[in-house]
Amino acid sequence: MGDLIFSIITIFSILLLFPLLLHLLLKNSNPNPNPPSPPALPILGHLHLLKHPIHRALAHLSDLHGPILLLRFGSRRVLLVSSYSGADECFTINDITFANRPCLLSGKHLGCNHQSLLWAPYGPHWRNLRRIATVELLSTHRLLSSSHLRSDEVLSLVETLHRDYSGSGFHLTELKTKFFGLAYNVVMRMIANKKYYGEVDESSSEAGKEFRDIVKETFLVGGASNSADFLPVLRWLGVGGYEKRLKRLRKRRDEFFQLLIDEHRANRECGSLGVESSPAGRSTVIDLLLSMQDVDPEYYNDDMIKGFIAQLLIAGTDTSATTMEWAMSLLLNNPQTLKKLIAELDANIKQGSLLQETDLPKLPYLDAVIKETLRMYPVGPLLEPHESSQDCTVGGFHVPSGTILLVNAWKIHRDPELWEEPNKFIPERFLRRSDEEINEGLKMMAFGLGRRRCPGEGLAMRVVALVVGTLVQCFEWERIGAEEIDMSEGRGLTLPKGKPLEVLYKPRGDMA
Repeated sequence: MGDLIFSIITIFSILLLFPLLLHLLLKNSNPNPNPPSPPALPILGHLHLLKHPIHRALAHLSDLHGPILLLRFGSRRVLLVSSYSGADECFTINDITFANRPCLLSGKHLGCNHQSLLWAPYGPHWRNLRRIATVELLSTHRLLSSSHLRSDEVLSLVETLHRDYSGSGFHLTELKTKFFGLAYNVVMRMIANKKYYGEVDESSSEAGKEFRDIVKETFLVGGASNSADFLPVLRWLGVGGYEKRLKRLRKRRDEFFQLLIDEHRANRECGSLGVESSPAGRSTVIDLLLSMQDVDPEYYNDDMIKGFIAQLLIAGTDTSATTMEWAMSLLLNNPQTLKKLIAELDANIKQGSLLQETDLPKLPYLDAVIKETLRMYPVGPLLEPHESSQDCTVGGFHVPSGTILLVNAWKIHRDPELWEEPNKFIPERFLRRSDEEINEGLKMMAFGLGRRRCPGEGLAMRVVALVVGTLVQCFEWERIGAEEIDMSEGRGLTLPKGKPLEVLYKPRGDMA
């Protein structure tokens, strides 16, 4: 009897200890160590270290502990990469491994339950959404065919500034709102052939204000830094009201875009689209999606269409407007750079002619100014979060499956080992063409890296360069006083300026 009891206890003990022994064996069999990790708190892990601005707080952690760190947000593992070599390894050798997104509350409520272009897991559905966005809106062919829309909006901005001008000396203006309206009109006209800013009726103006509020709220609550995503008890108790805030935002956004879809559906049913067509007679992106809905209504349902167009509009407005504002601020704080840009424009654009997109290839210094702006103030200081689908190795360190990846683009863009005088605005660094020098552009990641790199890069670069180049060509610009423009950063995913840009301007003589 005693032997039987002893045997039972022995077997039970082995069953209890087996998982621990297996874990130790697997850990010891892995030749790669874990990444270094700062001291963590029980339960919280490293969440207490996420102070605003988060990209700077994480950069400080990397300065203290190394460019590749293993953090713990609650119960979730997070790989923080703050070196170009580490990021390059993640999105080349391990690109497929990190092609997925983590399941976060913003992806659930604002990403159509992780089925939108931004949040969908890597697979056939994501590839289809990417194909539609690229082929129907963002391909070189589509961008060429829609260039007149962007030229119209830039001309409208120039005319507005001329109308507002008092007629003598310099005139005060605030540019942030104007940039947002222009960027929104550009993308909205490409998607739905509507504009909500500028010379529009009262209902369109009100809709424009509503959309701006939606965009602002989206970039305030999105991302991978909210404690409720990593401590479920906070979500269950409703601490901070984060999930309720997301649900309210989703409701507002859905109502806004449902009205847009219903309007296009009604136009189609009436047989009078009333839209601008391309030379091939093509209608809008929404009309295209509704025609796909006719063929496959279950897949191309209204929720899918709303999520798709919301993603394109939100991603293409605030980001471009923010970059325009930073670029003009940097030029005004660096008058010698501004003079060089004026000289390039005057030398390459016929006197009395307005800058066109077809002129951009002739303006390398303008291109360098935009790239240097994006280096110093990337629209996504932290790249959108990724998640590993299997075990892998980064920088010689073991990274388990299910680890969230955060890449600090802001930190990499200011790495003194990569960039000479990284905190100075030096567009000339992007003009170097010597074979012995590293192409600076290869180290840029303002639009992400890998197969989930932002598909709207081509559109954004065209719009920002066209706007900044035209404003410099048509007007003289000055700061309000002798002090430099405040370059402090605001809160949000897109690194907004803390204080909206107010400047003085007057028309240039030959462009008045």
